Formats: sequence, C-alpha cells, structure tokens
Amino acid sequence: MNLESLFPFKRNYLDRNGQKYHYLNEGQGEPVVMVHGNPSWSFYYRNLVKSLSKNHQCIVPDHIGCGLSDKPGDADYEYTLKSRIDDLEALLESLEIKENITLVVHDWGGMIGMGYAARYPERIKRLVILNTGAFHLPKSKPLPLGLWICRNTLLGTLLVRGLNAFSSAASYVGVKRQPMPKDVRKAYVMPFNSWKNRISTLRFVQDIPLYESDKNYQLVSDISNSLEQFKQVPTIICWGLKDFVFDKHFLAVWKEKMPHAEVNQFDDCGHYILEDASDEVIPLIEQFMEKNR
Repeated sequence: MNLESLFPFKRNYLDRNGQKYHYLNEGQGEPVVMVHGNPSWSFYYRNLVKSLSKNHQCIVPDHIGCGLSDKPGDADYEYTLKSRIDDLEALLESLEIKENITLVVHDWGGMIGMGYAARYPERIKRLVILNTGAFHLPKSKPLPLGLWICRNTLLGTLLVRGLNAFSSAASYVGVKRQPMPKDVRKAYVMPFNSWKNRISTLRFVQDIPLYESDKNYQLVSDISNSLEQFKQVPTIICWGLKDFVFDKHFLAVWKEKMPHAEVNQFDDCGHYILEDASDEVIPLIEQFMEKNR
C-alpha cells in the first residue's frame, strides 16, 4: 500500500504533554476543523481536505492513540472524552484559531468537537454533522451487542486488542454501497497494528457513558444541553441510514435538537459516509459553505 498517494499531506505534530499529537494543516482561509471518531483517523477526511483546502485552512487532528499520533499506555495518557476535548482545544490555541470555525464531526468526533464548541460557542460559524452523536444514547436505541461485548467483557478486550476486530470489522461493515478498495481498507487499519497500538480503539468503547455513575456521563449531559446554543448556526447533516450504531434513532435526535439543519439522508450508505458517498456529500458541503459565507 502506498499511503503517500492516498494521503499526500504534510505531517505536523504538537507536543502534547510529552505525546506527539499529529494533525493536518492544509490550505489557507477560514478554518475548517475536522474531528474523526473511532476506529478511524484523519485519513477519513482526506477527500474533503483535498476539496476544501483550495479555499480554507483545514485542520485535522489524529486523537492521541490514533492515526499518526503517539499511542501511549494508560500510565501516560487518560483515554477519556475530557482529555480529547482538552487536546483539541490545545491544538487550536497553538494555531491561534479562534473565530469563524467550520466544525466537521463524525462518530466520537461529534462528542469531542461539540465538547469544544460548548466551551467556545462564539467561535463556531458552521456545523457539518456526519453520522455522529453529541448526546446520550437515544432511549429508543439499545447499545449494539458488539459494542456491549467490547465495552464490558474480557472477550471484547481480546477481540479488539488481540485481533483488531473493531478496526478491521469497521472497514468492512462501515461501507454499504460497495466494499472499500483494498488499499483504502489497509490505510484505515494501518495505525492499529499491534496490541499496544490498539489501546485507543478499546478505550473509546469503554468510555461510552451509559449510566450516571460513568465517568463522563455529566460531561455528555452538558454537551447535549449546549446544543441549544447552536440553533442559529448554519448546519448541514449528511447521514448514512445503514449505520449500525449511528442510525435513524440518532438522526431523529439531531433533527429535534437542530430543527434548522439542512438534512441529507442516504438510504444505501453506512457509517463511513465519506467513503460511501464522497462524490455526493463533498459537493453538498461545498455548496452549504458557499451559501453560508
């Protein structure tokens, strides 16, 4: 696999408490901050960066433990939602990005990105929402069995860290229109190539707050309540309805919380909407940004 041809961007690193925090910084203009989820990395946004960086400054971090960032053990990094938001804030502060931000979020990126937005609502100019959440698991949606096993059992740990079951499976089930090309699938799983390097994949799942006693339950409640502040912020939602986690139940909550949003639903697409429908979604995002200059 030739990663350079698929991902032809300069590597940038921020020293974050002794860890190398990788990010893309492409193009010039108003900032577009793209926040990935689990088990992906900045690679997910490669086509959107190529498109938007013609007119915008595209900032795309790899969360610690993901992509080209360092993958420390638990002794050197606390794998929690709060840490992720703190990291994103530190990166944007270091780049002096403090206004007119277009925030693009996917999967856990919704919670992390909107966690940052909740701290600085005045900095957010537009929102682009792709198969994600920024609120608790909808009451109508049970936690999928696969996630429950990964979150709560030793078997889950062995599957995720020993066999790379989560990252590998996502590269197959995350797309629905057609299978990912082999080199693209290899790029998705490439950073998660050992027991040590799969720590974040597991910790993300274990960090899903389901009960009030869970570590980040209150933080998620606060982020959810903060969405009220963004009802005047231009928002576009592009959603693959065949996502086995972020499905119609999550989309219904977004529609309720962001009634002003422009919603584009794709009946035949899955979780990785930018893989399944890149040719349709990227022009929609470009038009949305142009319309809301």
